[in-house]
Amino acid sequence: MNQEELLGLRVLIVDDEPVNVALLEDMLEFSGYRQVQSTTDPRRVMTMCQTARPDLVLLDLNMPHLDGFAVLQALSAEYPKDECLPILVLTADIGLESKRRALAAGATDFLTKPFDAVEVMLRIKNLLRTRYQHIQLSDQKTLLEDSVRERTAELQETLTRLQAAQGQIIQQERLSALGSMTAGIAHDFNNVLSLILGYSEMLTRILQRPGGAQTAAPLLGTIITASQDAAKMFNRLRDFYRPADKGRPRQLLDLNLLVEQSAALTRPRWNGQALAQGVTIQLVCALEPGLPELLADAAELREMLTNLIFNAVDAMPQGGTLMLRTRHEAAAALGGSELGEAEDSGALVLEVADTGTGMSEETRRRCLEPFFTTKGERGTGLGLAMVYGTVQRHGGTIDLQSRAGEGTCFSLRLPLRQPAPSAEAESLPAAEQPPRRVLVVDDQPVLCEILVDYLAEEGHTVETALDGIDALAKFRAVAGTNGFELVITDKAMPGMNGEQLAAEIKRTAPETRIILLTGYASTGENGQPPAHIDMVVDKPVMREALCQAVARVMAGAESLGTPVGEHPRLVDRLEHAVG
Repeated sequence: MNQEELLGLRVLIVDDEPVNVALLEDMLEFSGYRQVQSTTDPRRVMTMCQTARPDLVLLDLNMPHLDGFAVLQALSAEYPKDECLPILVLTADIGLESKRRALAAGATDFLTKPFDAVEVMLRIKNLLRTRYQHIQLSDQKTLLEDSVRERTAELQETLTRLQAAQGQIIQQERLSALGSMTAGIAHDFNNVLSLILGYSEMLTRILQRPGGAQTAAPLLGTIITASQDAAKMFNRLRDFYRPADKGRPRQLLDLNLLVEQSAALTRPRWNGQALAQGVTIQLVCALEPGLPELLADAAELREMLTNLIFNAVDAMPQGGTLMLRTRHEAAAALGGSELGEAEDSGALVLEVADTGTGMSEETRRRCLEPFFTTKGERGTGLGLAMVYGTVQRHGGTIDLQSRAGEGTCFSLRLPLRQPAPSAEAESLPAAEQPPRRVLVVDDQPVLCEILVDYLAEEGHTVETALDGIDALAKFRAVAGTNGFELVITDKAMPGMNGEQLAAEIKRTAPETRIILLTGYASTGENGQPPAHIDMVVDKPVMREALCQAVARVMAGAESLGTPVGEHPRLVDRLEHAVG
């Protein structure tokens, strides 16, 4: 701070005695202060402050119309505390009580008349210097806040772009993995199609021969089994790619079953690739029986396992052994490890080991970092980062052991947690049901015919419609006591889709049960069935599975809305029923 800046600050003199005002003006002018205003009427103080915004006020206490205490109160209301306007009281009142009142009311300093001119000018200089420093600090604070806001906006924009880029890269990674799997599954699916077409042609010729019907049954059984295998292939693909979101509820699942599913899902790709290269990869599953159920997101764990399996296979260009192991670690065995909640319930350990090329120490330390890859242009560096993120979201830990030339072992520890008590049905309703009036809706006449055959065999009365508009008209035509108790509808139909049809029906007849048949994802937002739907059943559906679904819906089970393809107990029983 230089002298010129100090002398340029604004001073306001408030005193009802013109002589005192003139004296102070002369003293300030002599000292070089250039911006001095004064008034003998205290009622003008606030107007002058609002216009000139002084940096220092010299104030008398005993004045007519408005005393100095009232002026102090008005200035305190006008100026925020953080503005720090200095006020020097100059008064002939030498009473201690007046001094205390003035300082309590907001005065910065206090001098009594007659005063020493040198002392007054030193007090004024010190107060103006403090005022100047406060102004400088306030300006710097404002500049800093503006800079922080600008920088925060830049960082937010950068973060938004980074998140968008990360989302695109993750999508590319998923599509790449999905493409690799579909290439392998296409091979197996073509084999299944060849079997179905071949046996169908054989069946056509056999039925034309005398007594051919007796030899047709085994061929029909083989065709049905092959069709089921093909459906399971695509269901595994759909389950893999079903997007996981924060609202998606976790389920109790069988980790061993999930490992077997992931192995089956990935086998066509890595096994076909190995055979094409003339090498052999042996898959060994050492799965501990009787594992406790794990509360987890099945789609995320499948994706995680797929990444680990493909990484292990890529690390064995000359062939080798891929080992998938599971085991249960009880709470006592964990010894209060970093698993946190797992200290009380234990954890499940999943190991993915290979006999491949292994990793150097530097690679081992960095392999879980996003965008770190040793595959060059073939890799994105996100596969293992996604694995790490999945384990973290499930509250688990990763232990990685690897040496160059000696293979790699990923040990994933996933804590066991129990879900909140739910209303899930503990047993499957009996298949026997009283006859129902059912409306079947599908834009494929052949599928309608099949469903009618399934339901009629169980004694139900069935009508059909080939689109949602026709179905709604038929439903309204018989509404009432003799109306339809159950509607089984396809999802994707022209004009009015299955969900729209369900909404219209539920609006007028909320007691009507509705089953949605779909070949798409079997859940809506947040992992829940679409609105107005009581149950979702995945296509293709076998007779026994459909009858079980009808039994559950019509029994009014508390677990309505749980997709048949995802019900942890139902799935095993349905597979047994149709196997």
